[in-house]
Amino acid sequence: MNTKNNISVPALSGEQSLNRYLSEIKKYPLLTAEQEYMLAKRYAEHEDPEAAAQLVTSHLRLVAKIAMGYRGYGLPVSDLISEGNVGLMQGVKKFEPDRGFRLATYAMWWIKASMQEFILRSWSLVKMGTTAAQKKLFFNLRRMKKELEAYEDSDLHPDDLSTIATTLGVAEQEVINMNRRMMMGGDASLNVQMRGDEDGAGQWQDWLTDDRPLQDKTVADAEEAEVRHEMLGEAMEALNEREQHILTERRLTENPQTLEQLSQVYDVSRERIRQIEVRAFEKLQKAMKTIAGERFTPATA
Repeated sequence: MNTKNNISVPALSGEQSLNRYLSEIKKYPLLTAEQEYMLAKRYAEHEDPEAAAQLVTSHLRLVAKIAMGYRGYGLPVSDLISEGNVGLMQGVKKFEPDRGFRLATYAMWWIKASMQEFILRSWSLVKMGTTAAQKKLFFNLRRMKKELEAYEDSDLHPDDLSTIATTLGVAEQEVINMNRRMMMGGDASLNVQMRGDEDGAGQWQDWLTDDRPLQDKTVADAEEAEVRHEMLGEAMEALNEREQHILTERRLTENPQTLEQLSQVYDVSRERIRQIEVRAFEKLQKAMKTIAGERFTPATA
């Protein structure tokens, strides 16, 4: 696999080559903090492709590990890894070593974001929705159903429905719609004969109306999502390593950690973790506003 910056990683063409790929990437050595810093400085100051290649290949195992966590969406792990590698390269490109945190902490967000965008694009040909709440619902519904032991193949029990909707901050109807889509396993053929076709019921497509937005709106929404993605990546750079890690684990991950779990990691109280999370979120919002102002304020003559 080659990128515009001539960074190469081992070829990954399908599930059959996955085991060989996983074995091959183990050959790349992990970097010490000092080695990583020096390579990142070389790339940032001189755009040294060899330095970038070493930064990328030393983190390929991280991409593979993250990809394994998204296997439940029915997509080839090889495709998830390929998308994650693209995110990793973006993270390397934008990484600023002088900010004092490790590349893995920063690149992890780019890797997950790339995989999630790929899943949302690939899981259904029909637009799933691009709002933050809808994405959160898509990536957390299966986990919450498992926690609630809601394994039924029909609509959710009202109590479970209310719990999920409240926890994820979405309308109950959105949960119902997403649950039905996920139980169907994604897209189904519209040419499938409906039950009772002996009475002339016809195919599913005969009973569907196209209420999707026009193509130009779909493209505009996709472009807006990409811009927001880039802005968030830039805004995260305003946080220090600890703030990035805590905010990511609390709000930007598929399985958020609890205050108690993070308090044990940093050997501080849960209240201290909460304070850091709140402060980090406020700093992120401020940085986002600044970036938005710089991008969208018209230039004056």
